[in-house]
Parts: sequence; structure tokens; C-alpha cells
Amino acid sequence: MKWMIVTRIRQWYVFFAAGVFLTIAMLAGMLQPLITNNTTNQIKLQPIFHGNITEPKVAFACNVFWGEEFLPDMLKTFEDQNIHITFFIGGSWAKKYPELLTDMANRGHELGNHTYSHPHPNTLSKEKNKEQILKTEELVKEHTGYKTVLYAPPYGEYNDTVLKAADELGYTTIMWSIDTIDWKRPPADILKNRVMKKLHNGAIILMHPTEPTAKALPQLISEIKQAGYTITTVSDILK
Repeated sequence: MKWMIVTRIRQWYVFFAAGVFLTIAMLAGMLQPLITNNTTNQIKLQPIFHGNITEPKVAFACNVFWGEEFLPDMLKTFEDQNIHITFFIGGSWAKKYPELLTDMANRGHELGNHTYSHPHPNTLSKEKNKEQILKTEELVKEHTGYKTVLYAPPYGEYNDTVLKAADELGYTTIMWSIDTIDWKRPPADILKNRVMKKLHNGAIILMHPTEPTAKALPQLISEIKQAGYTITTVSDILK
């Protein structure tokens, strides 16, 4: 009788231990994906394509690496229309035309960073991307006292390396939601209509200093205002 009781107690311990083991194994199997996800599912950096969609504001983002002959007319139009935009500055261009860079800043326009030599960012290491940004940042600050914090990568190229380089330097990477495609030099009317057809709250409108852009701006600005939108800087529509 005593032997049977001891045997049953041993069997109970075996079953109990097996149950505990299986429970632990099942919990481990359930928790492992959560642990893996929590350690690997980090927030992925992304560029900004548009601003606040709840407000009727749009921003002009003008990339400057050439077209200096058209900038005076564009700056006059902006002044006449009482608007300020964001110029993304190419460092090597600014080195050649510091007076135009200073003029932009003195007129109250926002200055962004468009690298120094207009490379393909996706082909560069993180450190080389940083060098491109910092070289332009230092040059812009030297001539204007303005520290750039917005970054527009050339060709609209970006990958994790490009985004991390900008982020680690304290920059927000900016893209666009409306492209004038003015670098193809379309007629001014086509350029204007291209923008008006896609106009929306928080739009970032990409442009360059070209002849058709300079010609289209007065009418384009007028029609954007008539449509109920305020034209402002990229920083402003990101608020």
C-alpha cells in the first residue's frame, strides 16, 4: 500500500514537472516573436513629401545649382507678391554667387541645404553624405549667419544611409508632392497648369530657377491665391 502511494506521488511530480515545462515552452514560443519584434521593429526614417493637410497652405521649394540669371526676376516677383519661399542651396553654386545667396536671406526667404557638389546621394557612404551637407551648411552660415536644417537630396534620391546621415546632423529630409518639371523648360502655361491641377493643402511645389518658371510665377501665384491658398515656406507648412 505504501509502495503504491509513493509511486503515485512520483507520477504526480513527473506530470507536474512536465506540465510546467510545457507551459514554459509554450510561453517562450509565444513571447519570442514579441521580443524579436520589439528589438528589431524600430521607427524607420522617412522623408517629408508634404506639410499639414488641414490648412490651405502650400510651399515653394526652389533647388538652386544653376539659373542665377533668372533669380533676380523671381526674387522681385516674390517681393511684389509679398511671399517668402524656401531655397535649397547648392554649396558650390553659393560659393560662386555669394551676393545672390545673401540677397535671398536679406529678403527673408528660408534657406535649405542641397549638398555641395550635387552628387548621387545613394552612391555615397554616410560620412560622405554628411560631408556634402556640412560643407554647404558652413558656407551658407558664413555668408548669411543662417544655419540650414532642411535637406533636399539631389535627384530626389534617398535610402536609409542618406536619411540617417541627414538625421544625425539634425536635418529633416524634404521631397515634394507637386513637381513643375521646369528643368525640361516647358511653356509657362503648361508649367502653371501642371501645378494648379494637383494643388492641395500642404503641397510642397518643386521648382528651379528657369526661364519658364520666372515667366509663370506671377500668374501662378495669383491663381494659387485666388484658389484660397497661402504661399509660404516649407518650415511653415510642417508646423
